[in-house]
Amino acid sequence: MVCKTTSIKRGLHRGTSGTGLVEALIAIGITALLMLVLTNVSMVSGRMFVAFANYVDLDDSNRIAMDTMTRDVRECNRVTACSATQLVIEDADGFSITYTYSPGARTLIRSIAGIPNPKPLLNGCDTLSFKLSTRNPVGSSFGVVPTTDVNEAKVVNVSWNCSRTILGIKANTENVQTARIVIRRQGS
Repeated sequence: MVCKTTSIKRGLHRGTSGTGLVEALIAIGITALLMLVLTNVSMVSGRMFVAFANYVDLDDSNRIAMDTMTRDVRECNRVTACSATQLVIEDADGFSITYTYSPGARTLIRSIAGIPNPKPLLNGCDTLSFKLSTRNPVGSSFGVVPTTDVNEAKVVNVSWNCSRTILGIKANTENVQTARIVIRRQGS
């Protein structure tokens, strides 16, 4: 058995040396560009997901607060006190229900007389106001007349504006929620 050693020159043609390095740099550049695009899409998608979740939470909070307040006011016997930031009503059982807006804490708190440690009904509230009206028609219209006398109050007007932040930026501002709530029972 005879062994011969031969040398074979593969791919060593003049002008082709270093093509592997150029191809590698192009591949790295394309990969980096694709990673940048995927990262950007991921960040935008994440931000949109957080914005939608934030909006849904804000909308749910507004709806629950409005439903609770509407139920309480419609079923109350009377309004006992009212200011721009506080509404006090007497419920059907004679207990006092107080809605208090705190501009510094940006909360609306519902408290019932005799029940300690009330929880906020609404958080992230930028503005809120209560106004009283009567149901007496004005002229030929069926509008309500504003009043400051709690004994004449038949309608409670409430409006608020809430917002939340996403990554420290104020976003998802809920347009003003307004309601004109008519007191259905007028107890003694």
